This record gives sequence, C-alpha cells and structure tokens, in this order.
Amino acid sequence: MSDSVVGTLRVPSAGNGTRSVPTTYYALLIAISTALMLARIARVDSADPKSPTPFQSANDRSRWATIRSLGDDGTYVIDHIIFDKQGNRVRGWHTIDLVKHRGPDGEEHYYSSKPTLLTTLLAGEYWLIKKLTGATLAEQPHYIARLMLVLTNVLPLAAALAILAWLIDRFGTTDFGRIFAVSAACFGTFMTTFAVTLNNHTIAAISLVVALAVIVPILTGECLAWRRFAVAGLSLGFVAANELPALSLLVFAGLGLAWRWPAKTLLAFVPAALLVAAAVVGTNILAHGDWRTPYAHRKDGAAIATLTDALAVPLNDGEATAQLLADLREQKVAVSEQPIIEQRARGDRWLLWDAPTRTELILQRTPEGAPKAEIEVRRRDNWYDYEGSYWQPKNLRGIDRGEESPLRYAFNVLIGHHGLFSLTPIWLLTVAGCAMWLRDMASGRRQPPGNSAITNRAIAAITVITTLVVLAFYLSRPQIDRNYGGGTCCLRWLLWLTPLWLLTLLPAADWLSTSRWGRAATIALLLVSAFSAAYAADNPWTHPWIFDYWTSMGWIDYK
Repeated sequence: MSDSVVGTLRVPSAGNGTRSVPTTYYALLIAISTALMLARIARVDSADPKSPTPFQSANDRSRWATIRSLGDDGTYVIDHIIFDKQGNRVRGWHTIDLVKHRGPDGEEHYYSSKPTLLTTLLAGEYWLIKKLTGATLAEQPHYIARLMLVLTNVLPLAAALAILAWLIDRFGTTDFGRIFAVSAACFGTFMTTFAVTLNNHTIAAISLVVALAVIVPILTGECLAWRRFAVAGLSLGFVAANELPALSLLVFAGLGLAWRWPAKTLLAFVPAALLVAAAVVGTNILAHGDWRTPYAHRKDGAAIATLTDALAVPLNDGEATAQLLADLREQKVAVSEQPIIEQRARGDRWLLWDAPTRTELILQRTPEGAPKAEIEVRRRDNWYDYEGSYWQPKNLRGIDRGEESPLRYAFNVLIGHHGLFSLTPIWLLTVAGCAMWLRDMASGRRQPPGNSAITNRAIAAITVITTLVVLAFYLSRPQIDRNYGGGTCCLRWLLWLTPLWLLTLLPAADWLSTSRWGRAATIALLLVSAFSAAYAADNPWTHPWIFDYWTSMGWIDYK
C-alpha cells in the first residue's frame, strides 16, 4: 500500500482497487455540507425586505400557499391566501405561478400551477407540525418554513449523500477518485444549493439516490428480494412524479429489469410505480377536477362552432342575445336561456359561462386581416388566461419571454450563461467516464470487488440515454418554454440527474488521479463547480454568476 498526497492530507491508496478510505473522511465531508445547509436555512429569508414570509420566489410561494390552504382549510383553492378581503395582493404570499379555473361550486378560483402530489404530502407534514406545536404558517411562517425545509430537504439530502458515498466508494478504484466524487457531491453540485428552498428538483434527486441504492445490488446479483423491485418502482415513480422527463428513466430501468427478471419486475416494480401514478392522478383530480396537470391546460380546445362577427357589439355589453343562443344551439352547443358573458379582451375575446349546463366557452374573434371575419367558439381550456396573468405572451418580461433562437438556447444550455459544462465543469468528467465504462476501459484495469463490467456499462448506458432524452426534450420546446428555468442559478430541470452523473464521473477521476497534472485538473474543475454552487447559496432563485457577469459587461440583455 502506497501513500498519495491530496493537499496536505496524506491518504492511503490501495493499488488493487479495494477500499482504503476510512468512512470517517466521508462522514466529515457530509457533516460539513449538512452544517452549511442548516446554517443557511437558519437565516433563510425573502429577497423582499418588506415581506413577512421567508419564501424566496414565486415558485416556492406557489407551493407554500397550497400547503397552508390544505393544512388549515382542507382545500387546494388559494384565493384567500394570496388576496385579502379587499382583493389586494397579500405581500409574501402572492405568486405568479397560478392557474385559474372553475371549481365544483361553479365559481372561478386560483390554484397553484405546481404538480399536486408533492404539495399534498408536504401539506400533511405541515398539518402534523401544526398539531404538535400549535404553530401555523399564517402566524409563524419563518418557524414553520425553516423547520419544514430541514425535515424535507436537509435531513433526506444528508442521508442521500451518505448513500452516494457508499455507492462512490463501491464503484471507485482509487482513493483520490472516491474522495473527489464525494467532495463534489457535498459541495460541487446544485443539489445542496437548492436545499434552502421548497422545490421538486432536490426531492427528485434524493429519490433517484434511493433507486440506485436498491437497484445496484440487483444488477450485481447480490440481492434479488422482491422488496427491492418494489422500492425501485416506488422511488423511480416518485422521481417521474416530480420531474416529468424522468418518465424516460422509469421506462428504461423497467425494461432493463424486465429483460433479466420479468416476474419480479411485473409483479413488484410495475405495481409500485403504478401506485405513484395513481397518487399523481388522484391528487390532481382532487385539486382540479381533471386528471391532466395545470401545465397541460395552456390553450383552448378546437373550434366547435362559429358566430357572425356582428355579435361582437352585444358581447361587449355582456348580452347573450337570442341570436347568439340560437346560433349556438343550431351548431349543437347546449346552453340555457341566461348564460353569463364576461369580457376577456374587449372587442376580441369573451368568456361564456352557463351554470345549468356547466358549459364554459371562449368566444374569440378572428384576427384582423383573416379571410373571414367571424367569432370562433371553443371549449375553454386555457387556465393561464385570466386578468393579471403573467403568463400571457404580452406580459412576459426578461428571460421569461424565452430565447428566440433554438441554437443560441442550446449553446447557453450547454456552455453559455446557464451552461451545464460552464457552470459545473466536473460533468466533463462524466462524459469521459461514461465513454470509459461503455468501452470497458475501467474494468480492464481494476474492478472493485462486487461490481461487474456489465453493471458499469448498464449504469453508463442509462445515464447517457436518459441525459440525451432529457436534453432533447428541453431543447426542442417552443420559445415560451426556452427560458432557462426562469430566474434560477442553473438549468434546474436537469438537477435530478446529479446522482447518475456523480457515479459515472468516477472512471475519469480515477484515471486522472494517476498523475499530478491529472489531479490538479480535476481539482480545478471542482473549484469552478463549487464556486457556481456557492454563488447562489443564499437564494437559488437568482441568476448564475456567468449570467450576471455577461449582463454587467453588456454582452447579453434580457430586459
């Protein structure tokens, strides 16, 4: 056994690929990372100095409003949380991440646009805290929010880091590579950055760690217990519930397991994943009366009838004339004698609500210059169309308008101001590591006991395929969705892939550890990555340092 120098710390290096790093080293790194997260949460606060809440963005306020409404009033409606009795916005609680649609009472209400399963689970956590302590989000938002962030983010993330350290220790072949990867997990990624805010990305990453912990022993043949397949289905299903593109990983993993263990996959993995799917659909129906998420309600249905353009005049006066009703009925649109007409855009757009038949229609005038001037009748299905909605194209500001050029968007997503590799260059090692495992380079040298070349290649393959699918999904979005995740410190939609990327950087880090220059290069990559993660440590809902620098230099302008 030889010694290799890492900074001023002498760490024994096992030349045969067996573990020689004491677990104490990992524990120290995780303890420091956890302490830093706890310290940041202890002082977490809103960027608005006049806000009475510690919520940092519209994104998390949207979730907190639902948690409070569910925990206190048993409803997903948040009208009374974000508006006061006079109809004024409540500072610290109002959010732009809203949808508005008709509820079971026949009235229009505001709801969070965020997926419902996670918020429902967190509302249960809040309800329990309220029962045990007597504190409420209305009266003690700082106390409740900070406590819930510790319980929801920090403690599970600390456990996930410990599991990652076990996996890294298992797959690494050099002590330097192992310590480097655990250090990167603790300080060099945005997983810990987002620990100070309520979000789905951290939860998805933690769920993926759990999935890896139960699937790796399956792949190596060490343990094929039915419960492992069930936990794998639950955890991967929950990843997909929090990150829709992660459905690809769920499918790929299910197919891979089914190829070798069809019975256990079909009878344990699949039912567990379907249980999560049922919870997703069920909570969405409870919240919105529809199985589709709010994100799927962004435009109205197809035209089902047309009206003469002359009806625009009485529609502007809110009149449902006999001619209007007759024309609708003639085209088989059921309405009663006295539907309600509301203006959405004077002279161009109106909403028709008929309570007896629960018919809700949008009447949209054809644009100026169209071949025929008429009014199209559509089923209302755009939940983002309401007075004051930020998400109408004319109201969007700055980066939320979306990048016009798909090529410029791809550049910035990969190596630009929100770049995957410019902000977190340690992922360059992931690219090399995946290639090495797929070519079986690592196993040709030293293979850690208990692993196999097949396991390494399987992990590398699913990492490459899933990453490419997710990148393709986001790069192919329409302009309004090409917004880099809004005001945020990284491309947060990719955050959940972090555990896979950490594992697959190991072969490259191990290979570079054999030379002084190689070790220096990996440390330099970690330095930049840790700087990017720490730059937004107090509030991840801020722009990355590259974005801020380019803006200050006048190279970009998203005003």
